[in-house]
Amino acid sequence: MRRKRVLLTTVTLAVTGALTAGVLVTMAPAASAGTTLRAAAAEKGRYFGAAVATGKLSNSTYTTILNREFNSVVAENEMKWDATEPQQGVFNYSGGDRLVSHARANGMSVRGHALLWHQQEPGWAQNMSGSALRSAMINHVTQVATHFKGQIYAWDVVNEAFADGGSGGRRDSNLQRTGNDWIEAAFRAARAADPGAKLCYNDYNTDGVNAKSTGIYNMVRDFKSRGVPIDCVGFQSHLGTTLASDYQANLQRFADLGVDVQITELDVMTGGNQANIFGAVTRACMNVSRCTGITVWGVRDCDSWRGSDNALLFDCNGNKKPAYDSVLNALNAGTGIPNPTTTPPNPTTTPPNPTTPPPGGAGCSATVSANSWTGGFVATVKVTAGSGGTRGWSVSVTLPGGTSVTGTWSATASGSSGTVRFANVDYNGQLAAGQVTEFGFQGNGTAPTQTPTCTAS
Repeated sequence: MRRKRVLLTTVTLAVTGALTAGVLVTMAPAASAGTTLRAAAAEKGRYFGAAVATGKLSNSTYTTILNREFNSVVAENEMKWDATEPQQGVFNYSGGDRLVSHARANGMSVRGHALLWHQQEPGWAQNMSGSALRSAMINHVTQVATHFKGQIYAWDVVNEAFADGGSGGRRDSNLQRTGNDWIEAAFRAARAADPGAKLCYNDYNTDGVNAKSTGIYNMVRDFKSRGVPIDCVGFQSHLGTTLASDYQANLQRFADLGVDVQITELDVMTGGNQANIFGAVTRACMNVSRCTGITVWGVRDCDSWRGSDNALLFDCNGNKKPAYDSVLNALNAGTGIPNPTTTPPNPTTTPPNPTTPPPGGAGCSATVSANSWTGGFVATVKVTAGSGGTRGWSVSVTLPGGTSVTGTWSATASGSSGTVRFANVDYNGQLAAGQVTEFGFQGNGTAPTQTPTCTAS
């Protein structure tokens, strides 16, 4: 299978004084520690995801790890331009649809990757230029984002559009040659096609404050000042044997612009520092309140595009590596997201965790919030355990007339209209006193506004 290839750079500074060769940084897990990556991340209002090749979903070792450990997926290749529009105006969504279906069945959100990238363009687009390419480009964004509307948590709208080196400028490509406003045009088209999805710019070699990351920073600042719809920035983080000392500071400066930040393609070269670097990246994300999730680029070492680098958290037999423990401990020791700015629009996602409301007495309480658009909505329901905790819970939501539920995540639904009963799934039913969990659902029609009824067992 074709693999994404990007330039690896080894940055020069280690993370804190503790990151010396052979020293494994460990952190004690919290009292209510998650025992899987997905559970630990969800408890802190974040996702922990993996890049997936749908051809490997028939491999039981692969899918066992994927379904147990990850609550977000991204397609390695199945949603790129050459896969989704192999001939101009002829679209093929089979690979992307299969991934979304798997995500729905296993309580996962989906990151869309990528609407526009100068590589992996279909041959017909490679041979176009100027206004013809601009028109085809916008049509592609519109058609693909429309097809997956309501199913994608965040899109990498544009991928790798900035040049390496010290200029901080744009990469020369046929897309860039359609006009310097092509990125803005792509983001506006994506917003029109799917108003609920988060829209991200994604790139590599941006792990610290450098010319390239600063060029992207300046673009994002300009977009925010002019109202161009950009919600998040992805940092690929294909790492070597050290990590930039200003990695967290770099994430924070982007977050301070008013966008979410996400680690989108994390992998780390094997060696004495692998576990330390994985842990340090995770801690950096947890320390930035607008860092909403981490995605590793593959499931096992033998699934990685980096070959003998053995750059992931599981070996080829599915065994957890020391880096796994480092990441899990960092997730469990981290701080939850206090006040997310928007509700993810994905019927398979676990949304970020807002401020915990007061415990709901001896049973449980529930509140609902929604992100609505014409004809549809995504609702997030927050469940808070009362003073006795829960071994399981159910929430009844009364829907307005003519409204129906079309998708649910982190809960099971009984019914689709009228009063719908949602019950916990296996990983979020047991809550300590005052502990909060969330589930969500998508619907057609008008979002519910009545306070849900919560029942605990």
